[in-house]
Amino acid sequence: MNNIDLNCDIGESYGAWSMGQDAQVMPWITSANIACGFHAGDFSTMQQTVALAKQHAVAIGAHVSLPDLQGFGRREMKVAPNEAYALTLYQIGALHAFAHAAGTRVAHVKPHGALYNMAARDRALADAIARAVHDFDPQLILIGLANSELPRAGQALGLRVAHEAFADRRYESQGSLTPRREPGAVIEDLNSAVAQAMKIVTKGKVDIRTGGMLELRADTICVHGDRPDAASFAQRLHETLESAGISLAAPELR
Repeated sequence: MNNIDLNCDIGESYGAWSMGQDAQVMPWITSANIACGFHAGDFSTMQQTVALAKQHAVAIGAHVSLPDLQGFGRREMKVAPNEAYALTLYQIGALHAFAHAAGTRVAHVKPHGALYNMAARDRALADAIARAVHDFDPQLILIGLANSELPRAGQALGLRVAHEAFADRRYESQGSLTPRREPGAVIEDLNSAVAQAMKIVTKGKVDIRTGGMLELRADTICVHGDRPDAASFAQRLHETLESAGISLAAPELR
């Protein structure tokens, strides 16, 4: 692989509560997944993050979630496909308003947290999310867990999809992410996370938590914006990829 997208979940501050290092992270990524108010973010944060992404020529994406501010969108909820369709459409529309007003556009959609993991394995839920994306704008790119039901649902509707891998998350044998409740699910060590990302990008493989390796397609690598070292991580990963001769570009530009 000679090119990759580097995306970050961002714009997660809420009211007086500040989260992440958005201004420091933005120069080192190519796609920004902006929280749309359901798990994090608010109208002011959305507006500011859109402006910041535009300033750095970073692709703007809607980071859609279950309605779970208290749980940061990481708690599973029973949601019917028609509800998943509506909540996805609602959040894309909210971010689109800010992007349009700023003279730019929403380029992609990526579910967050529990919704992301549920859609990775539940085809009916994945179909509903993909249909909302398609109905809003069939030119949007749908980002989902690599080789899971969500990108398959997007492809079935004719959407462009981006298979996503994670630099700082452990993997299970079937390709799912290790649940955060499990010890070691998040790779805290920066060097180890960068090394995992490089193996994914250059070899198409990732280590499995319980041993062995898994083949993994990746069009985009995620940097979590809520890491305490998010800016250092994004910079190190950006520079390591470039030094290996890998160019960084958002999916919409490839």
